[in-house]
Amino acid sequence: MKTKALLGSVLIAAMALTLGLTSCKKRKAFKNEDGQASADSRTVQGENDAAVSDINTVVGDNAMLHGRTSSPNGINALQSALGITATGYTIDTTGAYQGTIKINYDGTVVNNRKREGSIRLTVVDYSTGKRWKQQGCVIKVEYLNYKVTRASDGKYVILNGIQNLTNVTGGTWWELLIVKTQSSLATSVTGTDLNVSFDDGKTAVYNINRKFTYTLPGGILTCTGEGVGSKDGLNNLENYGTTRDGDAFTSEVSTPIVWNWTCGWWAPTQGAVEIKVADKEFALKCTFAVDRDGNAVDVASNTCAYGWKVEWTRKNKTNKKIFGYL
Repeated sequence: MKTKALLGSVLIAAMALTLGLTSCKKRKAFKNEDGQASADSRTVQGENDAAVSDINTVVGDNAMLHGRTSSPNGINALQSALGITATGYTIDTTGAYQGTIKINYDGTVVNNRKREGSIRLTVVDYSTGKRWKQQGCVIKVEYLNYKVTRASDGKYVILNGIQNLTNVTGGTWWELLIVKTQSSLATSVTGTDLNVSFDDGKTAVYNINRKFTYTLPGGILTCTGEGVGSKDGLNNLENYGTTRDGDAFTSEVSTPIVWNWTCGWWAPTQGAVEIKVADKEFALKCTFAVDRDGNAVDVASNTCAYGWKVEWTRKNKTNKKIFGYL
């Protein structure tokens, strides 16, 4: 009996030690959390938005890919309508007659970002008559060592991989901004295994699934982004994959993300996402459009926000970190 009692005491002590170590590990993980997974996802999502904006501008300005017979308002009409004066890229139209063009970035710093590398665009089934203005048309987007460096601190990301950009509603930025025959239009971007390299030598794998709806409230180009991906029973995912540390993650849109041309694609005026990282008992809740103290900026005030915040909660304690947009 004494032996059984001793063994029982040892077992209980071992279990208590294990629970104590587990609790300590969880507390340490919570305390050491820095929101890096959320910052990485936001950076890449933002750069993806920027690329999609370039694509809409470039393809809309190219009559052959767009699907019109001529450009009555001249080349780069969309750039003029948007007030773009320094893009930092050139367009190789050598393959335009086959539905392919390439955006080559020259390293010019614009809005604190230096972009290098290329993005190749191909209208799928171009030979059968598909054109970007048609509903359901798909553009194959290939990132070819597309590198974006933040000029202020030298941090960068490099994208390599393929996405599909689909015209959901029909029409393009040309119809929305130039001839003004549409009041709104929508596109979606989907892709698997987008390879993302960071300045510390680590890599992540992203699967981005978003829908963009463009409108012109008050004459200002405005985009509303939603998550359209699904994985492991979760819906409304804008992104999922593995972080730079190799951990599985999901990013779910809880409030649609909105940006406008006045503040820029990099500075959403509203939106929220929840990021879950494997083996962490807390979620990273991101809220866009806040001031330097993390307070919400009123979108009706026509004031562009400082940045966004991420918060994580364990038991009764909440930590947060605030990131600037630029």
